[in-house]
Amino acid sequence: MKNCGVSRWDDPGLINEQLRKLTAQPLWEVDPVYYRDTILRYFDEKCDRSKAVYEEAKQYIPGGVQHNLAFNVPFPICVTKAEGAYLYDKNGNRYIDFLQAGGPTILGSNYEPIRRKVVELLETCGPVTGLLHEAELLIAREIHRHMPAVEMFRMLGSGTEADMAAMRIARIATGKKRIIKVGGAYHGWSDQLVYGLKIPGSRALLESRGIPGGCYGTTDEVRPNDLSMLESMLKRNRLRGGTAGVLIEPVGPESGTRPVAHDYNANVRKLCDQYGALLIFDEVVTGFRVALSGAQGYFGVTPDLTVFGKIVAGGYPAAGGVGGKKEYAGLMAAGLATGKHRAYVGGTLAANPLSSLAGYTAIQEIERTNACEIAGRQGDKLADGLKALTAKYGLPYVVYNQGSIVHLECTGAMSFDFSSMSFLKSAMGLLKHKNMMYKRKDAMERMGAAYMANGIVTLAGSRLYTSLADTDEVIEDALSRFDEVFSHVVNTHELGD
Repeated sequence: MKNCGVSRWDDPGLINEQLRKLTAQPLWEVDPVYYRDTILRYFDEKCDRSKAVYEEAKQYIPGGVQHNLAFNVPFPICVTKAEGAYLYDKNGNRYIDFLQAGGPTILGSNYEPIRRKVVELLETCGPVTGLLHEAELLIAREIHRHMPAVEMFRMLGSGTEADMAAMRIARIATGKKRIIKVGGAYHGWSDQLVYGLKIPGSRALLESRGIPGGCYGTTDEVRPNDLSMLESMLKRNRLRGGTAGVLIEPVGPESGTRPVAHDYNANVRKLCDQYGALLIFDEVVTGFRVALSGAQGYFGVTPDLTVFGKIVAGGYPAAGGVGGKKEYAGLMAAGLATGKHRAYVGGTLAANPLSSLAGYTAIQEIERTNACEIAGRQGDKLADGLKALTAKYGLPYVVYNQGSIVHLECTGAMSFDFSSMSFLKSAMGLLKHKNMMYKRKDAMERMGAAYMANGIVTLAGSRLYTSLADTDEVIEDALSRFDEVFSHVVNTHELGD
C-alpha cells in the first residue's frame, strides 16, 4: 500500500503474554542511587529555569501545567524551541522529541512548509473570521480523497468534541441509545466517555470524578481484542435500548498500548452489521500516521463514522473532526435551526482558516514526502534497536510498534485488565491490585525522567512517536542514550524493595 507506515503486525497474544509476565514480577527500573545522584541532579542543576517557571505556574494553573502531557517527574521542562526531531528547553538543553506533541507532527515539529502557509494566511486573512473560508472545503475534499468512506467531514475543535458528535449521530441514525467502547481506550474527556480509561474493567471507578452516574449510564465497556465479549454485550443491549455505535481505536486502546489481532476490526464490522450498530473508528492518532488512508485503509475496513484529531490541523490548535457516509455525517446540524431531526454540533473557532489550511497543507505534505512510510520505517528501526538493548541487559521489557507508534513497556503499569460483564467482579479485581497499579505507574514516571535526563522526550515514559525528521543518525543517537539508561536498570526486588 502506498504511503503506509506499517510494515509488520506483531501477534497481540504474544505481546499480551509478555506484558502479563512483566506485570507478574518485581519492578525493573533505574538504580535508586543513580536516580538520586544523576537523574535528579540533572533536573536541579541543568533545568533550573524550567523549575522556576513551573513553581510560579503552580500559583495560577491547577497542577502547574495546562495539559497532562506536559507533566513529567520530577517537574515539567519548559520548552522554548521546537524544530524537526528536537525540542529545546529554557536552559538551552536539547532533547530528541519522540513525544511529537502527542502524535500530530508526523512531519516533524514546526514543519517549515506548513509554517510558511500559516504566516501567509495570518498576514492576509487572520486566524478566524467567523465566516466561510475556502480552506474548509480544501481539507474536507482532501480527506475524502485519501479516505473515500469519509464522504462528508465536519471540522471541530478537538477529538473530544468529535467523539461526542459521533455518538449523537449514531443515536439519531439508529434510533438506539447505547455506546460500546473498549476498556482502556481514550476517547476524550466528555462525561459519557470518561469510563474505563487506561485500565480495562475500571469502568467508573478510577477517573469518573465529578460526573453523575447517569451520564455514563448508556456507555458499556468490553475487553480489548475480545469479540465474544463484544457480541455478548450487543446481545444484552437488545433489551436495554439497543446499541447505537461501537467506538474503537483500530490499532487497540491507548494508541495500540493494548494491541488487537489484525482481523479484529473486520470482525467488529461484521458484528456491527449483524446487530444494527454503527462502527465508529477513532482515528485521532492513527489518521494520516498509520497510513495516508488511515487505519481504515491499512486494515481494509470501512467504518460508518471516523473521528479525527492530531494531524488533521497539522500540529496547530483546533485539531478535531468527524466524518463518514453522507447518510450519517449529513445528520449534523448546519446553519440556522431547521426543525429537522439533526445532531446539534458547533464551535465558534472550529474549522477556523488557520487550522483548516494547516491541516490541508499537512496532508498534502505527508503525501508528497511519503512521511507515513518513512516515519514507520524509522519506528521499526527504533523498536528493533530497543529490543536488542533489552536483550543485551536481560531486561523483561516489552517492545513493539505499529509503524511510527513505538511502545516501550518497562513496568507493566498499563497492563492490568479487570474486564467482566459483572461490575462487582471488576470492582473487586481493581481494589485488590490498586496499590500495585499506582506503584508501577510511579516507576514508569521515574523511567520517563531517566530518559529525559539523557536527552529523550517520551510520552509518559512508555510510548514514542517517530516522524519524517528522524534520520538514521537521530535513531542511532537515541539508542545510545537508551543504552545508558538501561545500563543502570536493576531488579528492585534484589535491592530489598
